[in-house]
Amino acid sequence: MLTLLTLTCLLVSTQALAAPILILGDSLSASYGIDEDKGWVNLLRAKLPEHEIINGSVSGETTAGGLRRLPALLESGKPKLVLIELGGNDGLRGFTAQQLKENLTKIIILVKETHAKVLLSEVMVPPNYGPRYAQMFADVYNQLAKEHEITLMPFFMKDIAIYPELMQRDRIHPNAQAQMQIADFVQPWVTQILE
Repeated sequence: MLTLLTLTCLLVSTQALAAPILILGDSLSASYGIDEDKGWVNLLRAKLPEHEIINGSVSGETTAGGLRRLPALLESGKPKLVLIELGGNDGLRGFTAQQLKENLTKIIILVKETHAKVLLSEVMVPPNYGPRYAQMFADVYNQLAKEHEITLMPFFMKDIAIYPELMQRDRIHPNAQAQMQIADFVQPWVTQILE
């Protein structure tokens, strides 16, 4: 009897911990240029085996594309946490900071309406886009974090992009060697929010 009660408690405890996590990102999260099983999202699954991690990332995705796909992802996955890593392709295509903010705002609102938690990843544009545009771009993420009272995670590429040996030939995407470093960086942010 005691053993059955213990097993039941453990099962309930495990189910309570097993919060689905949705990663809504672009090529940086979609294992672009490397095997999917070597990507940081898959490595994060190994670090958080008690959670179901849904990779809703698509290479080339913009905030507008992520916004279009989000309702179906929320419906099918029922995530308790959504990590938003979008905006890089908006910057590469020269979209305005206002467009970026409007789309990310709609994404955040949709997620919050499901009572899921939001972890917003900062995204930076390459320095050749000019300091003014880069600053306007960065300001959007800080503004959104304050306005919606959500956690802002620093851009995980900041300490990787400066090392050529961690980058693919295009100098935009991290290589396989960098993936564990990204998973190690993201994991405590995810764990902190879920706790």
